[in-house]
Amino acid sequence: MKLFKTAKYALAGWLPGGRCHCVMCGHRVWCFMPYMRGSAGVPELMRVINTVGSDPDWFECPRCGAHDRERHLLMYLEKTDMLMGMRGKAVLHFAPEKRLALRISDVAPARYVPCDLYPSSPDVQRVDMLQMQFADQSFDVVIANHVLEHVDDDLKALKEIHRVLKSGGHAILQTPYSAKLHRTWQDPGIDTDAARLQAYGQADHVRLFGRDIFDRIVAAGFECHVQQHADLLGDVDARSCGVNPIEPLFLFRKPE
Repeated sequence: MKLFKTAKYALAGWLPGGRCHCVMCGHRVWCFMPYMRGSAGVPELMRVINTVGSDPDWFECPRCGAHDRERHLLMYLEKTDMLMGMRGKAVLHFAPEKRLALRISDVAPARYVPCDLYPSSPDVQRVDMLQMQFADQSFDVVIANHVLEHVDDDLKALKEIHRVLKSGGHAILQTPYSAKLHRTWQDPGIDTDAARLQAYGQADHVRLFGRDIFDRIVAAGFECHVQQHADLLGDVDARSCGVNPIEPLFLFRKPE
């Protein structure tokens, strides 16, 4: 069965005439690959509270490996002209997706710092989001695409992002959340992989954000410039591009 699925997705990525389009690699594919077991592996709680995040069934490009949230963010950055706007700017990129990182590098930022708490390659700098080594107002753009749900203290992380961001700079802070939850849910008793999977949707998540996610970010000193997929990319067939149309662009600005 595993061999059959491997062959299926290999063919989906390389047979001509695919009905889907990966904006990251530019190739047409027949379908996108699921995350692990797809929606069958998603805890029931995440389904009934309509958690907004990645699409587990339409997740990875079989040609280049780009994930749906990576493709979606690229589309948002291009539509808003933020990608080209990074030319000559200072950009800090947490948990850098390697394909998106290449796109950002190609526009020639004056300074580009891909970083992670646990770097997986030499070109990624070790940075603790809770205690960054950078001076105040060091960056024009900070990107943290599906990172805050992994950080032990999101409020402290937001203050640090605000500190290193220049006045007038932007933070892109995509994260899974449920608009049905009035408040963000985090409990120290949920301390095993199995418990975190059921409570937060993934074994390495440490909270599930509720509808107060936007207020939490604004309370750290940001202006909210969140935009909906339908407003920015309403002319895009989300299914054929393999992106989740209910995930908004989490765009925030540090006031002048």
